[in-house]
Amino acid sequence: MEEALTTNPGRRDATLLFAARSVRLFAYGFLSIVLVLYLAHIGLSGPAIGLLLTLTLLGDAAISLWITTRADRAGRRRMLLVGAGLMAAGGVAFLATRRPELLMIAAIVGVISPSGNEVGPFLSIEQAALSQLVTDQQRTRVFAWYNLAGSVMTALGALAGGWFMQLAGRAGVPEATSYRALLAAYAAAGLVLAVLFVQLSPVVETPLSQAASTARFGLHRSRSVVARLSALFALDAFAGAFVLQSVMAYWFHVRFGASTAALGTLFFGANLLAAASALLAHRFAARFGLVNTMVFTHLPSNLLLALVPLMPTMASAMVVLLARFAISQMDVPTRQSYTMAVVAPDERAAAAGVTAIARSLGAGAAPMVGGAFLLTGSGVPFFVAGGLKIAYDLMLYRAFRRLPAAGDPQRP
Repeated sequence: MEEALTTNPGRRDATLLFAARSVRLFAYGFLSIVLVLYLAHIGLSGPAIGLLLTLTLLGDAAISLWITTRADRAGRRRMLLVGAGLMAAGGVAFLATRRPELLMIAAIVGVISPSGNEVGPFLSIEQAALSQLVTDQQRTRVFAWYNLAGSVMTALGALAGGWFMQLAGRAGVPEATSYRALLAAYAAAGLVLAVLFVQLSPVVETPLSQAASTARFGLHRSRSVVARLSALFALDAFAGAFVLQSVMAYWFHVRFGASTAALGTLFFGANLLAAASALLAHRFAARFGLVNTMVFTHLPSNLLLALVPLMPTMASAMVVLLARFAISQMDVPTRQSYTMAVVAPDERAAAAGVTAIARSLGAGAAPMVGGAFLLTGSGVPFFVAGGLKIAYDLMLYRAFRRLPAAGDPQRP
Protein backbone atom coordinates (compact mmCIF):
# COMPACT_ATOMS: atom_id res chain seq x y z
CA MET A 1 0.00 0.00 0.00
CA GLU A 2 2.83 2.41 0.86
CA GLU A 3 4.37 2.01 -2.62
CA ALA A 4 1.01 2.58 -4.25
CA LEU A 5 0.57 5.92 -2.53
CA THR A 6 4.03 7.43 -2.10
CA THR A 7 4.03 9.30 -5.43
CA ASN A 8 0.48 10.54 -5.08
CA PRO A 9 -0.23 14.09 -3.85
CA GLY A 10 -3.36 12.80 -2.13
CA ARG A 11 -1.49 10.45 0.21
CA ARG A 12 -2.71 12.37 3.29
CA ASP A 13 -6.29 12.09 2.04
CA ALA A 14 -5.85 8.35 1.53
CA THR A 15 -4.53 8.03 5.08
CA LEU A 16 -7.57 9.87 6.42
CA LEU A 17 -9.90 7.63 4.41
CA PHE A 18 -8.16 4.51 5.74
CA ALA A 19 -8.43 5.87 9.30
CA ALA A 20 -12.15 6.58 8.83
CA ARG A 21 -12.70 3.08 7.50
CA SER A 22 -10.91 1.62 10.52
CA VAL A 23 -12.90 3.60 13.10
CA ARG A 24 -16.18 2.85 11.39
CA LEU A 25 -15.64 -0.89 11.00
CA PHE A 26 -14.48 -1.23 14.61
CA ALA A 27 -17.81 0.26 15.67
CA TYR A 28 -19.73 -1.97 13.25
CA GLY A 29 -17.88 -5.00 14.62
CA PHE A 30 -18.83 -4.55 18.25
CA LEU A 31 -22.39 -3.52 17.44
CA SER A 32 -22.98 -6.64 15.31
CA ILE A 33 -22.16 -8.94 18.22
CA VAL A 34 -24.73 -7.44 20.58
CA LEU A 35 -27.45 -5.86 18.43
CA VAL A 36 -29.82 -8.84 18.12
CA LEU A 37 -29.02 -9.91 21.69
CA TYR A 38 -29.94 -6.40 22.88
CA LEU A 39 -33.18 -6.31 20.89
CA ALA A 40 -34.17 -9.72 22.28
CA HIS A 41 -33.19 -8.52 25.79
CA ILE A 42 -35.60 -5.58 25.61
CA GLY A 43 -38.43 -7.92 24.59
CA LEU A 44 -38.71 -7.80 20.81
CA SER A 45 -39.93 -11.00 19.12
CA GLY A 46 -38.15 -12.73 16.24
CA PRO A 47 -40.43 -11.26 13.54
CA ALA A 48 -40.16 -7.80 15.13
CA ILE A 49 -36.37 -8.04 15.15
CA GLY A 50 -36.43 -9.19 11.53
CA LEU A 51 -38.62 -6.22 10.61
CA LEU A 52 -36.34 -3.81 12.44
CA LEU A 53 -33.25 -5.21 10.70
CA THR A 54 -35.05 -4.90 7.37
CA LEU A 55 -35.96 -1.27 8.08
CA THR A 56 -32.38 -0.60 9.15
CA LEU A 57 -30.99 -1.88 5.87
CA LEU A 58 -33.69 -0.24 3.74
CA GLY A 59 -33.23 3.06 5.56
CA ASP A 60 -29.49 2.87 4.96
CA ALA A 61 -30.23 2.23 1.28
CA ALA A 62 -32.49 5.27 0.95
CA ILE A 63 -30.06 7.56 2.75
CA SER A 64 -27.15 6.23 0.71
CA LEU A 65 -29.01 6.72 -2.59
CA TRP A 66 -29.71 10.34 -1.76
CA ILE A 67 -26.16 11.06 -0.63
CA THR A 68 -24.02 9.11 -3.09
CA THR A 69 -25.82 10.17 -6.27
CA ARG A 70 -25.15 13.80 -5.28
CA ALA A 71 -21.62 13.38 -3.96
CA ASP A 72 -19.73 14.01 -7.21
CA ARG A 73 -21.68 17.23 -7.80
CA ALA A 74 -22.34 18.50 -4.27
CA GLY A 75 -18.94 17.50 -2.90
CA ARG A 76 -17.67 14.19 -1.60
CA ARG A 77 -16.36 15.59 1.68
CA ARG A 78 -19.65 17.35 2.39
CA MET A 79 -21.65 14.17 1.82
CA LEU A 80 -19.29 12.11 4.00
CA LEU A 81 -19.91 14.57 6.82
CA VAL A 82 -23.67 14.12 6.40
CA GLY A 83 -23.23 10.36 6.69
CA ALA A 84 -21.11 10.73 9.84
CA GLY A 85 -23.82 12.84 11.44
CA LEU A 86 -26.48 10.23 10.64
CA MET A 87 -24.33 7.45 12.12
CA ALA A 88 -24.00 9.39 15.38
CA ALA A 89 -27.73 10.13 15.36
CA GLY A 90 -28.59 6.46 14.83
CA GLY A 91 -26.53 5.40 17.83
CA VAL A 92 -28.11 8.08 20.03
CA ALA A 93 -31.61 7.09 18.94
CA PHE A 94 -31.09 3.39 19.77
CA LEU A 95 -29.59 4.49 23.08
CA ALA A 96 -32.46 6.81 23.97
CA THR A 97 -35.51 4.54 23.60
CA ARG A 98 -36.78 0.98 23.92
CA ARG A 99 -40.12 1.63 22.24
CA PRO A 100 -40.35 -0.56 19.12
CA GLU A 101 -42.04 2.08 16.97
CA LEU A 102 -39.36 4.66 17.79
CA LEU A 103 -36.61 2.12 17.18
CA MET A 104 -38.17 1.44 13.78
CA ILE A 105 -38.02 5.16 12.93
CA ALA A 106 -34.43 5.35 14.13
CA ALA A 107 -33.59 2.30 12.02
CA ILE A 108 -34.91 4.06 8.90
CA VAL A 109 -33.23 7.43 9.47
CA GLY A 110 -29.97 6.52 11.21
CA VAL A 111 -26.94 4.67 9.88
CA ILE A 112 -26.85 1.39 11.86
CA SER A 113 -24.90 -1.74 10.89
CA PRO A 114 -26.42 -5.06 12.05
CA SER A 115 -24.03 -7.09 9.92
CA GLY A 116 -20.55 -5.93 10.89
CA ASN A 117 -20.17 -4.85 7.25
CA GLU A 118 -20.35 -1.48 5.56
CA VAL A 119 -23.64 0.39 5.51
CA GLY A 120 -24.51 3.93 4.53
CA PRO A 121 -22.83 6.17 1.96
CA PHE A 122 -19.24 5.95 3.21
CA LEU A 123 -17.87 3.04 1.18
CA SER A 124 -19.14 4.31 -2.17
CA ILE A 125 -17.73 7.82 -1.79
CA GLU A 126 -14.45 6.61 -0.32
CA GLN A 127 -14.00 4.14 -3.20
CA ALA A 128 -14.55 6.92 -5.72
CA ALA A 129 -12.04 9.16 -3.93
CA LEU A 130 -9.42 6.42 -3.65
CA SER A 131 -9.83 5.53 -7.34
CA GLN A 132 -8.96 9.14 -8.13
CA LEU A 133 -5.88 9.09 -5.87
CA VAL A 134 -4.23 6.02 -7.49
CA THR A 135 -3.65 4.59 -10.98
CA ASP A 136 -5.71 1.83 -12.61
CA GLN A 137 -2.89 -0.63 -11.95
CA GLN A 138 -2.72 0.29 -8.26
CA ARG A 139 -6.48 0.36 -7.65
CA THR A 140 -7.15 -3.30 -6.82
CA ARG A 141 -4.12 -3.44 -4.53
CA VAL A 142 -5.17 -0.31 -2.64
CA PHE A 143 -8.73 -1.62 -2.36
CA ALA A 144 -7.33 -4.87 -0.97
CA TRP A 145 -5.49 -2.97 1.77
CA TYR A 146 -8.56 -0.82 2.34
CA ASN A 147 -10.66 -3.94 2.88
CA LEU A 148 -7.91 -5.44 5.03
CA ALA A 149 -8.08 -2.42 7.32
CA GLY A 150 -11.84 -2.79 7.59
CA SER A 151 -11.80 -6.52 8.22
CA VAL A 152 -9.11 -6.27 10.91
CA MET A 153 -11.01 -3.52 12.69
CA THR A 154 -14.30 -5.43 12.41
CA ALA A 155 -12.51 -8.38 13.99
CA LEU A 156 -11.13 -6.24 16.80
CA GLY A 157 -14.53 -4.63 17.30
CA ALA A 158 -16.24 -8.03 17.56
CA LEU A 159 -13.61 -9.21 20.02
CA ALA A 160 -13.88 -6.04 22.09
CA GLY A 161 -17.69 -6.10 22.14
CA GLY A 162 -17.93 -9.75 23.11
CA TRP A 163 -15.34 -9.57 25.87
CA PHE A 164 -16.67 -6.24 27.14
CA MET A 165 -20.05 -7.84 27.72
CA GLN A 166 -18.46 -10.90 29.35
CA LEU A 167 -16.20 -8.93 31.70
CA ALA A 168 -18.92 -6.43 32.55
CA GLY A 169 -21.21 -9.33 33.50
CA ARG A 170 -18.54 -10.83 35.76
CA ALA A 171 -18.14 -7.44 37.42
CA GLY A 172 -21.85 -7.35 38.19
CA VAL A 173 -22.77 -4.68 35.62
CA PRO A 174 -26.37 -5.17 34.44
CA GLU A 175 -26.70 -6.35 30.83
CA ALA A 176 -28.82 -3.35 29.92
CA THR A 177 -26.09 -0.98 31.11
CA SER A 178 -23.43 -2.81 29.10
CA TYR A 179 -25.53 -2.71 25.96
CA ARG A 180 -26.12 1.02 26.42
CA ALA A 181 -22.39 1.64 26.83
CA LEU A 182 -21.71 0.02 23.47
CA LEU A 183 -24.49 2.01 21.80
CA ALA A 184 -22.96 5.21 23.21
CA ALA A 185 -19.56 4.18 21.82
CA TYR A 186 -21.18 3.63 18.42
CA ALA A 187 -22.61 7.15 18.43
CA ALA A 188 -19.19 8.53 19.46
CA ALA A 189 -17.60 6.76 16.48
CA GLY A 190 -19.81 8.84 14.18
CA LEU A 191 -18.39 12.01 15.70
CA VAL A 192 -14.84 10.75 15.21
CA LEU A 193 -15.63 10.18 11.53
CA ALA A 194 -16.78 13.78 11.20
CA VAL A 195 -13.46 15.00 12.62
CA LEU A 196 -11.55 12.91 10.05
CA PHE A 197 -13.69 13.86 7.07
CA VAL A 198 -13.48 17.59 7.72
CA GLN A 199 -9.71 17.37 7.19
CA LEU A 200 -9.96 16.00 3.62
CA SER A 201 -8.57 18.25 0.89
CA PRO A 202 -10.16 19.28 -2.44
CA VAL A 203 -8.03 16.57 -4.12
CA VAL A 204 -10.76 14.02 -3.29
CA GLU A 205 -13.29 15.92 -5.41
CA THR A 206 -13.70 15.29 -9.15
CA PRO A 207 -14.20 17.67 -12.08
CA LEU A 208 -17.46 16.99 -13.88
CA SER A 209 -17.69 16.18 -17.58
CA GLN A 210 -20.24 17.79 -19.88
CA ALA A 211 -22.20 14.51 -19.91
CA ALA A 212 -22.61 14.75 -16.14
CA SER A 213 -25.04 17.65 -16.59
CA THR A 214 -27.58 15.26 -18.15
CA ALA A 215 -26.88 12.37 -15.79
CA ARG A 216 -29.68 10.57 -13.98
CA PHE A 217 -28.75 9.35 -10.51
CA GLY A 218 -25.24 10.62 -11.31
CA LEU A 219 -24.82 8.19 -14.25
CA HIS A 220 -24.56 8.82 -17.99
CA ARG A 221 -22.66 6.42 -20.30
CA SER A 222 -22.55 3.51 -17.82
CA ARG A 223 -26.21 3.14 -16.92
CA SER A 224 -26.66 -0.26 -18.57
CA VAL A 225 -23.57 -1.83 -17.01
CA VAL A 226 -24.40 -0.43 -13.59
CA ALA A 227 -27.98 -1.68 -13.87
CA ARG A 228 -26.82 -5.24 -14.60
CA LEU A 229 -24.23 -5.19 -11.85
CA SER A 230 -26.79 -3.80 -9.43
CA ALA A 231 -29.27 -6.58 -10.11
CA LEU A 232 -26.65 -9.25 -9.47
CA PHE A 233 -25.22 -7.53 -6.40
CA ALA A 234 -28.76 -7.26 -4.99
CA LEU A 235 -29.17 -11.03 -5.27
CA ASP A 236 -25.83 -11.62 -3.53
CA ALA A 237 -26.72 -9.22 -0.73
CA PHE A 238 -30.21 -10.71 -0.33
CA ALA A 239 -28.56 -14.07 0.21
CA GLY A 240 -25.92 -12.69 2.56
CA ALA A 241 -28.47 -10.94 4.75
CA PHE A 242 -29.88 -14.30 5.82
CA VAL A 243 -26.61 -14.82 7.67
CA LEU A 244 -25.71 -11.39 9.02
CA GLN A 245 -22.95 -11.55 11.62
CA SER A 246 -25.41 -10.64 14.36
CA VAL A 247 -27.74 -13.43 13.15
CA MET A 248 -24.93 -15.99 13.08
CA ALA A 249 -23.89 -14.89 16.57
CA TYR A 250 -27.41 -15.48 17.82
CA TRP A 251 -27.61 -18.84 15.99
CA PHE A 252 -24.46 -20.09 17.75
CA HIS A 253 -25.88 -18.83 21.05
CA VAL A 254 -29.20 -20.67 20.59
CA ARG A 255 -27.88 -23.83 18.93
CA PHE A 256 -24.80 -24.44 21.09
CA GLY A 257 -25.12 -22.03 24.03
CA ALA A 258 -22.09 -19.99 22.93
CA SER A 259 -21.20 -17.13 25.31
CA THR A 260 -20.64 -13.57 24.14
CA ALA A 261 -16.91 -14.01 24.81
CA ALA A 262 -16.83 -17.13 22.60
CA LEU A 263 -18.77 -15.30 19.90
CA GLY A 264 -16.47 -12.31 20.06
CA THR A 265 -13.44 -14.58 19.74
CA LEU A 266 -15.03 -16.51 16.86
CA PHE A 267 -15.78 -13.43 14.81
CA PHE A 268 -12.43 -11.89 15.70
CA GLY A 269 -10.79 -14.88 14.04
CA ALA A 270 -13.32 -14.95 11.20
CA ASN A 271 -12.75 -11.32 10.31
CA LEU A 272 -8.98 -11.68 10.50
CA LEU A 273 -9.21 -14.56 8.01
CA ALA A 274 -11.51 -12.45 5.85
CA ALA A 275 -8.92 -9.68 5.97
CA ALA A 276 -6.19 -12.02 4.80
CA SER A 277 -8.36 -13.32 1.97
CA ALA A 278 -9.11 -9.76 0.81
CA LEU A 279 -5.39 -8.99 0.72
CA LEU A 280 -4.71 -12.07 -1.42
CA ALA A 281 -7.32 -10.89 -3.92
CA HIS A 282 -4.86 -8.51 -5.58
CA ARG A 283 -2.43 -11.32 -6.40
CA PHE A 284 -5.17 -13.55 -7.81
CA ALA A 285 -6.69 -10.71 -9.82
CA ALA A 286 -3.29 -9.73 -11.25
CA ARG A 287 -2.90 -13.25 -12.61
CA PHE A 288 -6.41 -14.46 -13.41
CA GLY A 289 -8.45 -11.28 -13.87
CA LEU A 290 -11.04 -9.49 -11.77
CA VAL A 291 -14.14 -11.46 -12.83
CA ASN A 292 -12.46 -14.85 -12.52
CA THR A 293 -11.21 -13.98 -9.04
CA MET A 294 -14.64 -12.77 -7.99
CA VAL A 295 -16.39 -15.96 -9.06
CA PHE A 296 -13.97 -18.80 -8.47
CA THR A 297 -13.09 -17.80 -4.92
CA HIS A 298 -16.70 -17.08 -3.97
CA LEU A 299 -18.15 -20.43 -5.08
CA PRO A 300 -16.32 -22.69 -2.57
CA SER A 301 -16.91 -20.23 0.26
CA ASN A 302 -20.66 -20.53 -0.32
CA LEU A 303 -20.52 -24.32 -0.30
CA LEU A 304 -18.83 -24.12 3.11
CA LEU A 305 -21.50 -21.70 4.34
CA ALA A 306 -24.25 -24.22 3.57
CA LEU A 307 -22.33 -26.90 5.51
CA VAL A 308 -22.19 -24.94 8.80
CA PRO A 309 -25.59 -26.05 10.24
CA LEU A 310 -24.85 -29.68 9.33
CA MET A 311 -21.98 -29.81 11.80
CA PRO A 312 -22.76 -31.79 14.97
CA THR A 313 -20.75 -29.72 17.46
CA MET A 314 -20.00 -26.07 18.10
CA ALA A 315 -16.29 -26.65 17.45
CA SER A 316 -16.87 -28.28 14.05
CA ALA A 317 -19.40 -25.60 13.04
CA MET A 318 -16.92 -22.89 13.99
CA VAL A 319 -14.12 -24.57 12.03
CA VAL A 320 -16.25 -24.75 8.87
CA LEU A 321 -17.34 -21.13 9.30
CA LEU A 322 -13.72 -20.02 9.76
CA ALA A 323 -12.74 -21.96 6.62
CA ARG A 324 -15.48 -20.13 4.78
CA PHE A 325 -14.23 -16.73 5.98
CA ALA A 326 -10.69 -17.65 4.92
CA ILE A 327 -11.73 -17.38 1.25
CA SER A 328 -14.96 -15.40 1.42
CA GLN A 329 -13.68 -11.86 0.87
CA MET A 330 -11.49 -12.18 -2.21
CA ASP A 331 -14.41 -11.03 -4.30
CA VAL A 332 -14.85 -7.78 -2.36
CA PRO A 333 -11.88 -5.64 -3.49
CA THR A 334 -12.09 -7.16 -6.97
CA ARG A 335 -15.81 -6.36 -7.18
CA GLN A 336 -15.18 -2.80 -6.02
CA SER A 337 -12.25 -2.33 -8.38
CA TYR A 338 -14.20 -3.76 -11.32
CA THR A 339 -17.10 -1.39 -10.71
CA MET A 340 -14.76 1.62 -10.58
CA ALA A 341 -12.99 0.47 -13.76
CA VAL A 342 -16.02 0.10 -16.05
CA VAL A 343 -17.49 3.58 -15.42
CA ALA A 344 -16.29 7.12 -16.12
CA PRO A 345 -14.37 8.97 -13.37
CA ASP A 346 -17.24 11.39 -12.75
CA GLU A 347 -19.66 8.45 -12.38
CA ARG A 348 -17.66 6.57 -9.76
CA ALA A 349 -19.36 7.78 -6.59
CA ALA A 350 -22.77 7.37 -8.21
CA ALA A 351 -21.95 3.91 -9.61
CA ALA A 352 -20.59 2.72 -6.29
CA GLY A 353 -23.60 4.26 -4.60
CA VAL A 354 -26.21 2.75 -6.90
CA THR A 355 -24.67 -0.72 -6.70
CA ALA A 356 -24.40 -0.35 -2.93
CA ILE A 357 -28.04 0.72 -2.77
CA ALA A 358 -28.99 -2.34 -4.76
CA ARG A 359 -27.09 -4.46 -2.26
CA SER A 360 -28.83 -2.71 0.63
CA LEU A 361 -32.27 -3.20 -0.92
CA GLY A 362 -31.53 -6.86 -1.54
CA ALA A 363 -30.21 -7.26 1.98
CA GLY A 364 -33.15 -5.38 3.43
CA ALA A 365 -35.70 -7.93 2.31
CA ALA A 366 -33.95 -10.97 3.78
CA PRO A 367 -34.24 -10.41 7.55
CA MET A 368 -37.99 -9.97 7.25
CA VAL A 369 -38.26 -13.22 5.28
CA GLY A 370 -35.91 -15.03 7.64
CA GLY A 371 -37.31 -13.56 10.84
CA ALA A 372 -39.47 -16.64 11.44
CA PHE A 373 -36.30 -18.74 11.75
CA LEU A 374 -34.28 -16.18 13.70
CA LEU A 375 -34.90 -17.27 17.28
CA THR A 376 -35.24 -21.00 16.58
CA GLY A 377 -31.66 -22.03 15.84
CA SER A 378 -32.76 -23.40 12.45
CA GLY A 379 -30.14 -23.99 9.74
CA VAL A 380 -32.48 -22.76 6.99
CA PRO A 381 -30.81 -19.31 6.67
CA PHE A 382 -27.44 -20.95 5.96
CA PHE A 383 -28.90 -23.22 3.26
CA VAL A 384 -30.80 -20.39 1.56
CA ALA A 385 -27.83 -18.04 1.67
CA GLY A 386 -25.40 -20.61 0.29
CA GLY A 387 -27.68 -21.68 -2.56
CA LEU A 388 -28.58 -18.16 -3.69
CA LYS A 389 -24.97 -17.02 -3.56
CA ILE A 390 -23.91 -19.91 -5.79
CA ALA A 391 -26.59 -18.86 -8.30
CA TYR A 392 -25.23 -15.30 -8.16
CA ASP A 393 -21.69 -16.48 -8.92
CA LEU A 394 -22.78 -18.41 -11.99
CA MET A 395 -24.89 -15.56 -13.37
CA LEU A 396 -22.13 -13.00 -12.77
CA TYR A 397 -19.61 -15.10 -14.67
CA ARG A 398 -21.95 -15.58 -17.60
CA ALA A 399 -22.83 -11.86 -17.81
CA PHE A 400 -19.40 -10.24 -17.38
CA ARG A 401 -16.66 -12.69 -18.30
CA ARG A 402 -16.28 -10.93 -21.69
CA LEU A 403 -16.22 -7.37 -20.29
CA PRO A 404 -12.70 -6.81 -18.90
CA ALA A 405 -11.91 -3.44 -17.35
CA ALA A 406 -9.11 -0.87 -17.10
CA GLY A 407 -6.24 -2.29 -15.09
CA ASP A 408 -7.45 -5.87 -15.58
CA PRO A 409 -4.85 -8.31 -16.95
CA GLN A 410 -7.56 -9.86 -19.12
CA ARG A 411 -8.16 -6.56 -20.90
CA PRO A 412 -7.60 -6.93 -24.65
